[in-house]
Amino acid sequence: LKEIAMRTYAVRLPPGADLKPELVRLTEEWNLQAGFILTCVGSLQVAALRLANQPDTTIYHDKYEIVSLVGTLCPDGPHLHISLSDGQGNMIGGHLQDGCEVYTTTEIVIGEMEDVRFTREMDPLSGYEELVVRKRA
Repeated sequence: LKEIAMRTYAVRLPPGADLKPELVRLTEEWNLQAGFILTCVGSLQVAALRLANQPDTTIYHDKYEIVSLVGTLCPDGPHLHISLSDGQGNMIGGHLQDGCEVYTTTEIVIGEMEDVRFTREMDPLSGYEELVVRKRA
């Protein structure tokens, strides 16, 4: 196994913050080249998700606990999935979209691998821009 150097960052987003644009802003501010979500806890009062195999965003208005946020961050854009639980424990999840409004707080820890960089390039097999990992110069 090869050890890969990593930096870590921590941030708290206040009520009303829009989760995805804030992560894009932090990616730019911290110049993240190969970032990823280590952990995230918090709550939302509006959830904007692109559900599996659906072309459009679905908006949910309720109080949700963030159960999980996973994904990668790079200058070409993030790829993030979120899982949420409502007051009855029902789960929803999908691609994180703009419009996820923080309810009380969101605490996020982000890691970045120092020896590689992430880009997104069109993959002819999937038809989407997919992650490409390269050694950092």
